[in-house]
Amino acid sequence: MRIRRAWASVALTALVVAGAACQPGAREGEDPGADGSASGQQPGTDDPSASPVGDGAATALPDDPSATAIPPGTTIDPAMAVDPPAPFRAPTANPDILIASDASLDPEVITRIAEIDGVAEVLPIGVGQVVVESRVYDLAIVDPGTYRRFVSAEAATNDEIWERVAGGELGVLPAVQRRLPINAEEFVRLGTDGEDPIIHVGAYAPQIPTIELVANAKWGEKLGIPETNALLVSTGTGTPQAVREEVQEAIGSDLAPQMLDIASRRGLDPDVFQTVVPVGTFADAVGTFTYTPTGGGRIEPAASWVREHIVTETVPILGQVTCNRYLMPQLKAALQEIVTTGLADEINPDEYAGCYYPRFIAGSTSLSNHSFGLALDMNVPGNLRGTVGEMDRGVVAIFKKWGFAWGGDWSYTDPMHFELSRIVNPG
Repeated sequence: MRIRRAWASVALTALVVAGAACQPGAREGEDPGADGSASGQQPGTDDPSASPVGDGAATALPDDPSATAIPPGTTIDPAMAVDPPAPFRAPTANPDILIASDASLDPEVITRIAEIDGVAEVLPIGVGQVVVESRVYDLAIVDPGTYRRFVSAEAATNDEIWERVAGGELGVLPAVQRRLPINAEEFVRLGTDGEDPIIHVGAYAPQIPTIELVANAKWGEKLGIPETNALLVSTGTGTPQAVREEVQEAIGSDLAPQMLDIASRRGLDPDVFQTVVPVGTFADAVGTFTYTPTGGGRIEPAASWVREHIVTETVPILGQVTCNRYLMPQLKAALQEIVTTGLADEINPDEYAGCYYPRFIAGSTSLSNHSFGLALDMNVPGNLRGTVGEMDRGVVAIFKKWGFAWGGDWSYTDPMHFELSRIVNPG
C-alpha cells in the first residue's frame, strides 16, 4: 500500500465527464481478434505551464519534473474536498454482498435488508463505471470514514489514505496501477480525449472486491453517481449464502445480490446476472447492461437490452454492420464524409473485424466495449496493436470530428480501433 504525494504547482479540475460505455482496453500480449482496444495512454501536455481549473474547463495534465511534493494533509483541490474522515472504528467489517442499481436504493429496502437475521451491518455507497482512456473501471463513491471499515485492516487503519480521498484525490486498487495511464505527477485523465479533466491519485490501497477506484461524494456528484445506488452487506462471522434468498426477496427480481466472497476468488459470481451501471455521456447509449457469462470468454446480454440497443443497418463503404443504435448516425456520417472527400479507398471492407461482439477482454473479467456495440475495428492486418499502423490520417480526422476516439492515439497503440467518445448530432 503506497501513499502518493501531491504536487505544488497545479490545481485539480472540478468536473469529470465519464463515458462509462467505452472499451476496457486489452492487456498487452492478447490476441487482437475482433477486440482491438488497449490501455496505457500516457496523457500529458507539451506546455507544462498549462494550469487546470476547477470549473469544468478542458485541462492539460501537468508534467513539470521540477514540481515540489507538498506535505501530507495538504488539500490539492479544496473545491473537491469533503469533511475529514472519522477515526477508524474497530472492528473491520467483511464485505460479503454487494447490491447495485442504476438509481438510488429505496430506504425501506435498505432497512429490510439490515433487519434480516444473519446480516450484521449494511453500508450504502455509490457505484458506477468511469472510463480512463480505453478501459472501464468500477468506481465507488464513499464516505471515507465509514467505507474504510470494509477494506483490509492495514488499509482501514491508515488515516492518510482516507484523508486523501476526503481531500478530493483518487484511491486506486494496487493491481490497477500497471494499466492506469498516470503521468509523472500522479495525475490521470478520466476520459478518451484531451478535453476530459484530470484527478490526482492519492493512494494505492486495497478495496472491496470488484471495486478498482474510490472517490468522495463531490466526485460522485460531478459524475452523476447517486451516493446510495449500492449497498454493502456484511454477515459478520456467518456465511453470506445463508441470507442470500432473503436479500433477493427484499430487493426484488430486477436486481441481484453479488456475493463478494466468490468474486474475490474468481473475479465474478457465475450464479447471478451481472449489472453494469453506466454514468455520464453514454448512459443513454448503454442503459443498464445486464448479462450472464456463458463460457469461453463470451457473455449473453439480456435479450431485452439487445432488442433495445443493437441494430443491423447498411452504412457507406462497409455495407451491413451490427452496432449500437446510438452509434449508427455518427458512423454513417463519418463514413459518408470519407466517401465525399475521396478517401473511401483507404478503408477495406474485407478487413473490417466487427462492432457488436459480447465478450470479456481475453483473460479477464473486464467487458470489451464491443459488448455494447460502441466500437469497430477496420483495416486490421496493417493496424495491429503496438504499431504505428497504416490508417490514413484523413480518415482518422473525420472519425474524430464525428465523435470517435482512435486507438492509434494511445501509448500502447491500437490503430485498427475506433470507439464512440462523445455523442454528437449529425443533423
